[in-house]
Amino acid sequence: MKAGPRLDFGFAERKVLSRRGLIALACGIFGTSTGTAAPGAILDIHQHLHRKRSLEQLFAHQRLNGVTKSVILAAAGWLLDTIAGNDESAALHARRRDEFLFFASADPVEADALGILRRYAARSAIGFGELKFKVAIDSPEMHRIYQLAGELNLPVLLHIGGDYNSGIDRFGSVLRSYPKVKFIGHATGWWANISSQVTPGVGYPKGPVKPGGLTDRLLADHPNLFGDLSAKSGLTALTRDERFAAEFVDRHARKLIWGSDCPCLDGKGAGLDGTGCIAAQSLAALRRLVRDPGKLRRILYDNGAELLRLG
Repeated sequence: MKAGPRLDFGFAERKVLSRRGLIALACGIFGTSTGTAAPGAILDIHQHLHRKRSLEQLFAHQRLNGVTKSVILAAAGWLLDTIAGNDESAALHARRRDEFLFFASADPVEADALGILRRYAARSAIGFGELKFKVAIDSPEMHRIYQLAGELNLPVLLHIGGDYNSGIDRFGSVLRSYPKVKFIGHATGWWANISSQVTPGVGYPKGPVKPGGLTDRLLADHPNLFGDLSAKSGLTALTRDERFAAEFVDRHARKLIWGSDCPCLDGKGAGLDGTGCIAAQSLAALRRLVRDPGKLRRILYDNGAELLRLG
C-alpha cells in the first residue's frame, strides 16, 4: 500500500511549543486533562492531517476558529496520498494528548482490517473513521467493523455519499442491529437526505428542504445515531434553507456534533479557491441559527465530549 509522504512532526512541534507552549499551559488554551471544559470550549469532531498543510498551519487554523479539542481522523488505503494515516495521527496525539485525539481507520476489504483497528485502539484511538470506502453500508466487511466497534465500545464515523457506504436507505437496519454502537453520519449523501426530495448525483443541493427526509427520521428514531456537521455538505445543510435548518438543529440539538473537515491553510480560506474557511462559515451559521446558548454549547462541545467519554 502506498503510504504517501510523512509529515515532519518534530520541527513543527518544537516551533509551536517554543513560542506558545508556556502561554498555553498557563491559560489552558489547549484544554486540560480534568474533563472540565471552559465555557467557550469547542470540539472539532472532524479534522485531518492534510499532507499539503503543515502542522503549524493546522494549529493556527484551529486556534483562529476557537477550537480547543480536535479529533484527527486517520486515512487508510486510497486516501493516504493526501491525508496522513494511523501512525502520524497517533504520534500527534501522543505529543499533544489533551488537544488532539484521534480515530483509527482501515480499508474494510483488507484482510487485516480488524487487526489494524485493534492495534490502534490499543494506542489510544477513541473511534473508527473516517470510513470512506466503496462498500455498501450493510456489506459483510462493514458489519465486521461494526461488531468490533461494539466489542471495544468505540464510535464509528461514516462518510455516506455516492459509492461510499452506499445504501443509506438500509442504514436503519444497521442501527437496529447494533444498538450499543454509536454511529456518526457525515458527507453528501447523509446531509442531502435532510430533505425528502433528493436528486441523485447532486451532492450540494440548493433551495428549500422538503420535510420528512431520511436523515431527519433516522436521527429521531435511533438513540445511537449522531450527525457530523462538518465539510461543505454540513454547511450546505445549515444554509440552504435556514428556516428549516433552525428547526432541524433545535429538534436534534442533542444529536448533532460540530466538525470542520476544513483543509484551508490559515483559517481564512487559503488554498480553497476563494470559497472561504468552511470552519468559520459553519460556526457563524450555527451561532446565527441556534438562539439557545445551552443548545449551542451542546452542539459545539458537550455532545461530542459525552459521545467520546471525555469526562
